[in-house]
Amino acid sequence: MKHEVNAMGKQCPIPVVMTKKVIDNAAVGDEIEILIDNETAVNNLSRLANKTGCTFVSEKLGDKKYQVKMAVKTEQTGGTLEEEEFVCEAPHKKVTVAVISSNVMGNGDDELGKILIKGFIYALSQMETHPDTILFYNGGAKLTTEDSESLEDLKKMEEETFAKIIMGKADISEFDTFVENWKNQGGDQILKEINDELSK
Repeated sequence: MKHEVNAMGKQCPIPVVMTKKVIDNAAVGDEIEILIDNETAVNNLSRLANKTGCTFVSEKLGDKKYQVKMAVKTEQTGGTLEEEEFVCEAPHKKVTVAVISSNVMGNGDDELGKILIKGFIYALSQMETHPDTILFYNGGAKLTTEDSESLEDLKKMEEETFAKIIMGKADISEFDTFVENWKNQGGDQILKEINDELSK
């Protein structure tokens, strides 16, 4: 008999637990086909196959898509899984942070420093992948105010994030990340200035 386990999107150790339940109820000769989306699960299923006496074959079907085939070779006793036998890794996400602590770049001529910092922010806005967070503090916070020459480039990054979400190139959860980053980058100050003007 053939069994299928779809563990796509399931975090460790769920794919192992789902597969172990099938193995415990399978007969000798039964085949199990498991779909998973990460290499850690592939390695853990290999350990499970060794522990339960099953054959094991894995194949990468595409980006974040793997297929594991196991065949039950011995009668199963329904033993328990020991947690330390399986490795669970949290998904890693590379995070890029740009930190700006001044409204000028470098020391010396402030006019040149203003041109350089504006150029730096413009370069950030032109990158294919924007930083996850831009942290403005001290004098750098001035770059986020209404009269800042860099505000246009910061708004461009905002609009591009929205466009990616709308076009399906970024998950909707990116909006929450954007809002948090926007507030950290001076958005709260911008909102305060707008509200102050409206209350006059």
